[in-house]
Amino acid sequence: MIKEAVSRKSKLKRIFDDRLRSLMTATRDEWEQAKVIENHLDDYDQEVFIRRKITESKHFYLYKEAKARNLGRD
Repeated sequence: MIKEAVSRKSKLKRIFDDRLRSLMTATRDEWEQAKVIENHLDDYDQEVFIRRKITESKHFYLYKEAKARNLGRD
């Protein structure tokens, strides 16, 4: 009974860690794309700037969560 609970807990942790990794990759790509768009603009566009800052914030939030979970580069 205890082994099953530990096994289930480790399986759930692995699933959520994989989801976190994929979210981090997606937000990093989105952030990079937002930076490219911002660099290609001729004039200042506040909406583009805000979108880049939002994606940057999301990425670093996920990064801090991964660090708190001791999630390495497996």
